[in-house]
Amino acid sequence: MHPAIVAGALLAVVLCTPAGAQPRQETVISPDELVQVTVRIDGERISYSALLGGKPAVLESPLGLDGWPAGKFKSAVQRTALGTWKPLYGERAVIPDNYRELALSFERLTILMRVYEEGFAFRYRLEGKGGFELAGENTGFRFPEDSFAWQEHGTEGEYLRVPVAEVQAKCERPLTVQLGGGNWAALAEAGQVNYPRMLLAPDGAGGLKPWLDSPLKGALPFETPWRVFVLGRAPGDLLERNYLLLNLNPPPAGDYRWVKPGKVIREVTLSTKGGKAAVDFAVKRGLDYIEYDAGWYGHEYDDASDATKVAPDPKRIASIPDHGGLDLDEVIRYAKSNGIGVLLYVNRRALERQRDVIFPLFQKWGVAGVKFGFVQVDGQQWPQWLVESVKKAAQHKLVVDIHDSFRPSGWQRTHPNLLTVEGVRGNEHMPTASHNATLPFTRAVAGPYDYTICWTTPRLKTTRAHQMAMSIVVYSPLQFLFWYDRPDQVEDAPELEFFNDLPVTWDETRVLAGAVAEYAVIARRSGQAWYLGAITNERPRTVELRMGMLVPGAPYTMKTWCDGESKTSVAIRESGMKGGEPLTLSLAASGGCAAVIEPR
Repeated sequence: MHPAIVAGALLAVVLCTPAGAQPRQETVISPDELVQVTVRIDGERISYSALLGGKPAVLESPLGLDGWPAGKFKSAVQRTALGTWKPLYGERAVIPDNYRELALSFERLTILMRVYEEGFAFRYRLEGKGGFELAGENTGFRFPEDSFAWQEHGTEGEYLRVPVAEVQAKCERPLTVQLGGGNWAALAEAGQVNYPRMLLAPDGAGGLKPWLDSPLKGALPFETPWRVFVLGRAPGDLLERNYLLLNLNPPPAGDYRWVKPGKVIREVTLSTKGGKAAVDFAVKRGLDYIEYDAGWYGHEYDDASDATKVAPDPKRIASIPDHGGLDLDEVIRYAKSNGIGVLLYVNRRALERQRDVIFPLFQKWGVAGVKFGFVQVDGQQWPQWLVESVKKAAQHKLVVDIHDSFRPSGWQRTHPNLLTVEGVRGNEHMPTASHNATLPFTRAVAGPYDYTICWTTPRLKTTRAHQMAMSIVVYSPLQFLFWYDRPDQVEDAPELEFFNDLPVTWDETRVLAGAVAEYAVIARRSGQAWYLGAITNERPRTVELRMGMLVPGAPYTMKTWCDGESKTSVAIRESGMKGGEPLTLSLAASGGCAAVIEPR
């Protein structure tokens, strides 16, 4: 057991080993000895394996880069780091960062292996000087027999449970795996900045390997992203430990205290009148931003579109006879006078050409942030371009929402003005309740996702209480609500008071119960209040919970918004309870329940 955690504590053990007879192996164990990783060196063959609680988590799998021999083994160095850090905002107020690191040095390559209680991660550092070009990686990921994975193809795809050996090429990450033997893993990447994104493909031997869509180029020395395994004994552990990806990215270098998370409503009439109505609605419903979506500067798919000019797309406003035009300056003035920020959507076509012009211009206009649309993610160039774009946005005090195919790898820790991203099959697709109950244990491991919660649209395949619960289940520091709803369509209803005081960032997050694709119950704390979101798939379900986060015997007030008699009705109840008492929730088919529990 390690001593009491002290922020910033660092211990080092040097195991310098001269070159000797092969094979050899080095073992590194997490500070509390839950996770163990062994690296084996047998001539030019380097491999690793991992245990969780003494059970196999990853079987012996190869390490290395295609076309980059490691060279002669030089030394093995271990160090221990014990600490915590506090994010500007997030799913938890304090994040543990405790690991043991093994640095294996070869003539041309260093392998860094970090082992945490929450999992482990490794990366390669190419040594030397000058430029290089490589075809890809020789890394492998091999799991115990009878392991099953939830594969997804395309960042807005659906999930399918298959044996690991049947995972198809170009599978998305993170990949959640139910390990043979009972434990769980999520295979992800962290710190993807100047490197092609890692998709997954079969390795021909029953395991998986990285699939990269371009060769690697760069200048030496060069570090690859981290390959990350989040480990747990239950699927909910994967979400509770998703901060591991943040830990593997550096802290911010600047002052980001100006960044403001919040709730958003989308404005689609592209008019002054519609913008002001959205501002009034935001004030009434406790929202923080309005967002002018696609079309405010013309046809966004036109390569010649100009995001420096306010010119609503004629095709989008043709069906609005009393449109009246868009005076964006007036809307921004009106919004600011009411404490509401204005976000602007910009498609990647204009963004790629005009980024260095529009960011300072938007700051001059008083815009609060930018939503990047249809960004490019293939190859090595575009991840770097996205990082640069988020950095440039921060220079002009603009928050960012990256939409479509981008998925986070933890570098929002370094650049906190990146509040949220899409990369999810959300309500633009009207997904099933089963899909929604899959996301907390799969996509959520990568970080925030902009799901776009709805209220009035009849296309929803879930109940209204399910949508309310999703605002807690889904972590998104920019939480879009009422996505397909217009202010004049949302009638006053007592249950809508729930959204007024709903936080979007949290001091603590716990998964109280759940099974992939079946149901999820997630509790998040803000101050002294606990917010609970429970959702189920197409099967009605009664869930009994032990609220271990409450003080035993202490009095609490609980208010619930649960499924009513119909898909669109919500039953509101308020009662007293004591810490330690079980809580029973009844969920309708494709239903849900939201709750707020506060000390009395």
